[in-house]
Amino acid sequence: MMLPRWTTYPALATVAVLLLTAVPKPVSTRPAAGAAAKVMAGEDATSHPRLVVLGIDGLDPEILAGVIARHPEGMKNFSALIADGGGVMSLGTSTPPQSPVAWSNFITGRNPGGHGVFDFIHRSTATYSPIPSTVTESAAGHVSLPGSYRFPTSSGGDSNRTGRAFWTVLGEAGVPADVWRMPINFPVEPGKGWSFPGMMTPAVDSAYGLPTFYTSDPKPEHLGEEKVIALTVVRGVARSTILGPENAFKDPEEGHAHAERSRAPVDFYVDEEAGAVAIIVEGAPPLVMEAGAWSDFVPVSFSMLPLGMSDMAGIVRFYVRSITPELEIYASPVNVDPRAPIQPVSAPEGASAELADLIGLYYTQGMAEDVNGLKDHMLTDAEFMSQAALVYEERGRMLDVALEHFMDREDGGLLFFYYSSVDLSMHMMWRHADTQHPYHDTELAATDSSDWSGRAGSTWSDVIDDLYLRMDPVLGKVRERIGSDTSIMVMSDHGFAPYRRKFALNTWLLENGYLVLKDDFKRELPEEDAAYAPVFIQAAVDWSKTRAYGMGFNGLYINQAGRESEGIVSSADTGPLLLEIKAKLEALRDTDGTTVVLHADLASEVYSGERLGEAPNILVGYNVGYGNSDEASLGRVPHAVLSDNRGGTFNGSHLMAPEVVQGTLLANFPIILEDPRLEDLTLSILQHYGVAPEPNMDGRAAFK
Repeated sequence: MMLPRWTTYPALATVAVLLLTAVPKPVSTRPAAGAAAKVMAGEDATSHPRLVVLGIDGLDPEILAGVIARHPEGMKNFSALIADGGGVMSLGTSTPPQSPVAWSNFITGRNPGGHGVFDFIHRSTATYSPIPSTVTESAAGHVSLPGSYRFPTSSGGDSNRTGRAFWTVLGEAGVPADVWRMPINFPVEPGKGWSFPGMMTPAVDSAYGLPTFYTSDPKPEHLGEEKVIALTVVRGVARSTILGPENAFKDPEEGHAHAERSRAPVDFYVDEEAGAVAIIVEGAPPLVMEAGAWSDFVPVSFSMLPLGMSDMAGIVRFYVRSITPELEIYASPVNVDPRAPIQPVSAPEGASAELADLIGLYYTQGMAEDVNGLKDHMLTDAEFMSQAALVYEERGRMLDVALEHFMDREDGGLLFFYYSSVDLSMHMMWRHADTQHPYHDTELAATDSSDWSGRAGSTWSDVIDDLYLRMDPVLGKVRERIGSDTSIMVMSDHGFAPYRRKFALNTWLLENGYLVLKDDFKRELPEEDAAYAPVFIQAAVDWSKTRAYGMGFNGLYINQAGRESEGIVSSADTGPLLLEIKAKLEALRDTDGTTVVLHADLASEVYSGERLGEAPNILVGYNVGYGNSDEASLGRVPHAVLSDNRGGTFNGSHLMAPEVVQGTLLANFPIILEDPRLEDLTLSILQHYGVAPEPNMDGRAAFK
């Protein structure tokens, strides 16, 4: 059985308890103050020139230009930076333009054929199952113990990315670099400075983090799912539990593949007359909350072995949706406690606790904006945006600390700081600004949003503009704090576009004879059918007759002999088959004649490097408005090849052809390339500090 890294955390915790006799307290890694005052006085004579890189995920150059034109008073800092550097530039993104792929290009200065991250989702060549793209698979085993316990063992689970991070290369050359919330930086890569991970950092309860919804409603949506928990209120009290990770120390019950989840008690005391609920988590101060209120993070502990031999620490925050007539409470995914992380969430390891001392407990999971809470109807659109606002405000407190730490450092160097606000919010809220979207709700789009935006008269139809407007004060804070003589660059990994129509790659392959189901399987029924059930390729496909299959948001694989466990296509037949499939995909038209796939790129033509053989054979570059469905991306065979995107997933996206979702580049210094790409920035940053690029980097010099 193959398990993701987070399932081994309890084992790692026990190893730490058994092997370590003393754990030193974290010591401050912050330098003495003084350099900042010299910067403001124009006397910043550092040994390494200061450079600030503000990474804004999903910032689109065309949308940015439009927001500046519509709201010049609200975008003064972007306008000033553009005036300093000469305009808004498009930044070449990755193929495909997915965040794990694009940020890996930037981190390593390599294309996916070199760094080995091709999608959010890879596939197992042994089982044809989806697996994470950024960490290696873990081979799980165990040693039996007396009773119902066992000691878990594992291997793997390390970073799957090849190529050293640019800040590690800088650090080895003596150049300090602080890297804040960098995506695809887990396990955390160190340098000479502080390093914090971002996207793809797991939560305690699961790889991506899953919220919980507690409800006394006897028929809520999705009741029966593991993390929708029914409450029974008896004399004003409802007792329940917070779900943690699977307890890898417990033997699974007979007939079950996985061990039961660990649990921590939580009690809800309801005072309907006062309109309040008290939430009691063992070991944490009581929370007294009204409907519509968010709590701060509270600590929670999960016991894995008797007598407290392996307690795992986490943090969780609550939102009270309603108290009457039904009690409804949302709980965030259980995040790693930065003060006692089961796996380091910073480098040096003590920096995460020091940051918590400075700004309070904070989100450590990779995707802090809870898109799953909205997808699963645990949060409304407005509630999701209020949760996203908590992340935005928290990120502002982090930025204050990051700027102080950076500017107090006497020897200068690099600061990278990342914001996810634009990307993850536009994924979920795009439909409100897009009247052509099948999921557009005119009444909801016209609802007042000023409590969130802070802009009088705004509605949810303005949400994209308002997301960009909220980034201007962030840039303003950076510009003010670092001084006018410090180099600054704003960049994004990709742009953004509507996602109106869902394509099912595996169903298209089925209809065209490239994928064949076993005799006792059929494609999925329509979702509204009472007998609807998922159909996964690993169980349903006849691999002895299947020549191609899809896995991931843009990946198409040939069932190749000698590579896949049941591969049938020879090396000699692979080339002609790829050209045939490529031509058919590029000829595909929707019912109204619209091109669905702009181009189907052969990996052998767009990638180079030692890991080319692991890549999908074709990278499907969808047209604006189209994308592979979530179901097909996970290896399922949906009912229809094409269908309207009517909710339950992203409604804005960038999982398309690279040229339609280019990234953004702004700087207060000249960019000497007309067509800069992510890899060019990596090489240029190293050269900026006089550090030789790695021999296998792909980039060109973008600035001097």
